[in-house]
Amino acid sequence: MGEMRRIAQPGPAPQERIESAVGLLQVLDFTLEPGLTLNAAITGPLVAAGMGAAQVEISGGSFGPFTYVMPAASSDSTHAAWYSAPFTPAGETRLDRGNVTFGRKESTPFIHCHAFWTEPDGSRHGGHIMPHETVVAAPIRARAYGAAEVETTADFDAETNFPLFTPHARIAPAEGGPRIAFARVRPNVEIGAAVEELCRRHGFAGGRLRGGVGSLIGARFTDAPPVDDYATEVFVTSGTVALDASGALTAQIDLALVSLTGTMTQGRLVRGANPVLITFELAVEEETRAA
Repeated sequence: MGEMRRIAQPGPAPQERIESAVGLLQVLDFTLEPGLTLNAAITGPLVAAGMGAAQVEISGGSFGPFTYVMPAASSDSTHAAWYSAPFTPAGETRLDRGNVTFGRKESTPFIHCHAFWTEPDGSRHGGHIMPHETVVAAPIRARAYGAAEVETTADFDAETNFPLFTPHARIAPAEGGPRIAFARVRPNVEIGAAVEELCRRHGFAGGRLRGGVGSLIGARFTDAPPVDDYATEVFVTSGTVALDASGALTAQIDLALVSLTGTMTQGRLVRGANPVLITFELAVEEETRAA
């Protein structure tokens, strides 16, 4: 397979490469209401439900006004990658699907959203939606996978020089009920291996990825062309962790991405070949019984 892709970061790399915390799973189905900013439409119901951390899957409906950015090269050595200038297509943009990480930034409820959508001119695009500048125009379906025992906060990270959503254990989860593990995976860590390690760490016999937002150094797929652009914005479309024939935990991850040149790709990742660029925020629901 050759040496895995790697990007140098501006700061020192801590030894611990996966930050994680576990809580009891709460699932909430709700609707993003028209007239609210994307941030308010998502955070309001989750705060009301008592969640401190959540991954949210959204689909359908539309935005307007709508503002987003795409991955871009950094103009200096202070960051390994950056964002494009904002895009603000006029009219109503139809959401295909996307994922959201919910947490707090400077003690205020905040989200991180990557998605695919169709703009008023019929063109499809993807990227990072600006949560306060984007307003829900038509109702959007949402399902949150959260926990009260974990709190996700935007912590300054010296390695990447970005504030990054990081899960923290708030209180020990009670016994009983399915668990959910939240994680932030650091740069240059292979994402499938990280998911497998997360399950081992928390004693999960298997699991299912719920949501997931991050960036990879390009991507290698089993069923789609390789992406060589080093900066991408990605979101997980499905994923499982299960024992293989040899009894080892094995992750299978499908995701969608947009690269810094605007290439949009969806597919199943090649195991062991997809390192994180800046961060990867994810959640794994514990598999509590044999499938």
